[in-house]
Amino acid sequence: MPKMKTRKSAAKRYSVTGTGKVKRSRCGLRHKLEVKSQKRKNRAGGPALVHQSEHEKVRRMLPYAF
Repeated sequence: MPKMKTRKSAAKRYSVTGTGKVKRSRCGLRHKLEVKSQKRKNRAGGPALVHQSEHEKVRRMLPYAF
């Protein structure tokens, strides 16, 4: 049986933590930053976790990450 392929678009967007949770980056910090308040940019700053209900989808896209 051939090896399963990793979805490269998902591999660039998600990473798996040591405890098995899926980390993602927040949106809204690429362009047009001068019109956004500092509070808004700070809230979008750090990484976030993918919701538990989405883990199965990410696991299928990243078969060797878990």
